[in-house]
Amino acid sequence: MTLDLDAYFARIGWNGPAPQPSAAALRSLNLAHVRGIPFENLDPVLGTVPSLALDDIQRKLVHGGRGGYCYEQNTLFAAVLEALGFGVTRLAARVRRGVRPGETRPRAHMLLLVDDPGLPGPYLADVGFGSDGGLLEAVPLVAGSEFGGERRHRLLRERGQGREPLEYWVLQSRQEDVWCDQYAFTLEPYETADYEMFNWHIATGPRSPFRKTLYVQRTLPGRHLFLTGRRFTDTRADGTVLQRDLADGEEVLRVLAEEFAITLPEGVVLPQ
Repeated sequence: MTLDLDAYFARIGWNGPAPQPSAAALRSLNLAHVRGIPFENLDPVLGTVPSLALDDIQRKLVHGGRGGYCYEQNTLFAAVLEALGFGVTRLAARVRRGVRPGETRPRAHMLLLVDDPGLPGPYLADVGFGSDGGLLEAVPLVAGSEFGGERRHRLLRERGQGREPLEYWVLQSRQEDVWCDQYAFTLEPYETADYEMFNWHIATGPRSPFRKTLYVQRTLPGRHLFLTGRRFTDTRADGTVLQRDLADGEEVLRVLAEEFAITLPEGVVLPQ
């Protein structure tokens, strides 16, 4: 399959020729992708498992006007970066956002380590974390430094707990003047087969929240839109938070189209 870079650039609103590998290009592409392609888990909610084949992802996210979750988003972004000449290592993280005390989640979030001779060092890139604590721009893999403007992040180093001797990197987001863990990861490479297993579990597991509850987010300049089930939240850069509960599935479909630019085929009925 041929990756349609022109269509991808149009989808994310990238103007100009394909960039050469550089830190500025990587940061800009990460930001444009996050703002251009929404996060959503509509396929699992509707009872299907999203395909991780690149041609299917491109058909859905680039040409189909849809979004996707981390495996789809970061698989596409990794392919784009590699086509541009970046080196990409695919990683997996344990999500920590929202965990209960003593809870340990499996390594199931896909993210990317990006390197190139034109970069001062490796960068962490991630266009598929379904949270307002996710990265807007790729950040250097450097512990302790603070990054970002509209969203502020930092990376920490952490030794594994108990019998786990591995050293973790922890991504934190600054939220209401408190540093909050988003996820923890090692630099161990993961393969397509690993994500296929993760994807199947997330989309079909009886306890998976992604199978039961609709999660959609869209990041715009100065705004973050989030739909959880039927609760629609619009968070503004000045801290204003607007929330409302949608009446029924028809209103959900209307909000998906009007606020998230996601239009489903005629006849699709969302679970009640």
